[in-house]
Amino acid sequence: MSRRTRTRTVTVLATTLAAALAVTMGLSACVPLFLPQQARSTSSPTTEKVSADLEPFYSQVLKWKDCGSGLQCTTASAPLDWADPAAGTVDLALVRHPASGSRVGSLLVNPGGPGGSGYDFVKDSLDYATDAKLQAGFDIVGFDPRGVGRSSAVKCYQPAQMDQYLYGLTTAARGTDAWIQELETASADFGAACAKNTGALLGQVDTVSAARDLDLLRAALGDKKLSYLGYSYGTFLGATYADLYPGKVGRLALDGALDPSTSNAEVTRVQATGFENALRAYLADCLDGAKCPFDGTVDDAMSTIGSLLASVDASPITATDGRKLGANTLLTAIIYPLYQAEAWPNLSEMFTTVLQGDADAAFQFADGYNGRNKDGSYRDNSTEAFMAINCVDYSYNDDPAAMRAQAAQIEAAAPVIGKYMAFGDIGCANWPHTFTGQRTQIHATGAAPILVVGTTNDPATPYVWAKNLAGQLDSGHLVTYTGEGHTAYNKSNACVNNAVDDFLLKGTVPATDPRC
Repeated sequence: MSRRTRTRTVTVLATTLAAALAVTMGLSACVPLFLPQQARSTSSPTTEKVSADLEPFYSQVLKWKDCGSGLQCTTASAPLDWADPAAGTVDLALVRHPASGSRVGSLLVNPGGPGGSGYDFVKDSLDYATDAKLQAGFDIVGFDPRGVGRSSAVKCYQPAQMDQYLYGLTTAARGTDAWIQELETASADFGAACAKNTGALLGQVDTVSAARDLDLLRAALGDKKLSYLGYSYGTFLGATYADLYPGKVGRLALDGALDPSTSNAEVTRVQATGFENALRAYLADCLDGAKCPFDGTVDDAMSTIGSLLASVDASPITATDGRKLGANTLLTAIIYPLYQAEAWPNLSEMFTTVLQGDADAAFQFADGYNGRNKDGSYRDNSTEAFMAINCVDYSYNDDPAAMRAQAAQIEAAAPVIGKYMAFGDIGCANWPHTFTGQRTQIHATGAAPILVVGTTNDPATPYVWAKNLAGQLDSGHLVTYTGEGHTAYNKSNACVNNAVDDFLLKGTVPATDPRC
């Protein structure tokens, strides 16, 4: 299935790769510097005035229970349809790590996606999400947005059906009318299953609704203004919040930014370029070291990878579990470790096995990206939520002529991997619910200063998007990290960490971009 790459922070790796990648992806089990304060069992909501139909939601008292490892959990209630609060409710799952020092307030955290679980992000990867300084000053609150994970969730396929949707091969040649028809049929079937199994929620998982939920959570937690750390897609959620509620913006840090005004087709083209550049950077590093599966120049190695993708597209490799490795799955396996440069050695190991005709390592990487467990089950609904949210956040066009023109542009921008990222509009063009808004710049006029962090060689959310968002926001301030990988805070250097920590904890805004 051709589909856009998720704009997310990779947080929890597949169990088959955890031992190899836990260190390289920055996960840690550090002991907090301070013992947590006595955790409160309830949260007192703010007393702000809202309309009568929203008052029950804004005045709800959150009751926290112990979840182990010093964490507390609860569930909040939000309107299913913010335009009609009486039409039903959705559940929003939260987990928090109480401040270990002098408490400033609550810091809500979103890992990206869309479809990423903020609950799991904090529960399983607290030290990857935030550093000890933020953990001392804030209650770190992870939440699953509507449609995601432990919250009222999008539900589509059983695992075997999901395998076919994600890993299944087409019978027609790539790019032909028959190939397009096969993808359209598969997408229509998937969308119909999502509609049947999810119900009315499927039409209410847009980012604007999620941003309204965020304001409700802020009030229920007792914070008059929002403190928020958003990664990747989480930057779009945060920027949307700032546009809707500029007067309630406290301190928002947005790392790995999306450009809110970018169309779906442009997102795909820019991402294809970003991952192609990251692949070239990996190869340059690989060819300078030992145990590299390639030789010659970077261009020679890129040609080898292009030939490998074409080869498995024509003649898939069978893995030991019987699944067949085609080009789209191989590309997913390549992209997964490109999110962080520390994982490049693992990418070399994967390439070595695939070049020898062994598909197992490639499936391990693809499974890690897709959240598939070794037993064939799926650990979350991130793929289903990713599709459902994107399908109502962007507009799509599956006219063959238009898609072929876009495909040509994508392939020109990324000659090796571009063709395997094209035709992504098919997945959402016939979705049960359509985009009704407009993709425009976000200015958030009147908002307090907002920090935007961008990495110069970020493949998933390229640096140009961070520059664009910081420029669009009336109060945007850019922090640049010169380096590789997707997102920078707590994953790069002290310069970035200090800028983000000082901003969130003290409100200190860099006088100029520190160019970390």
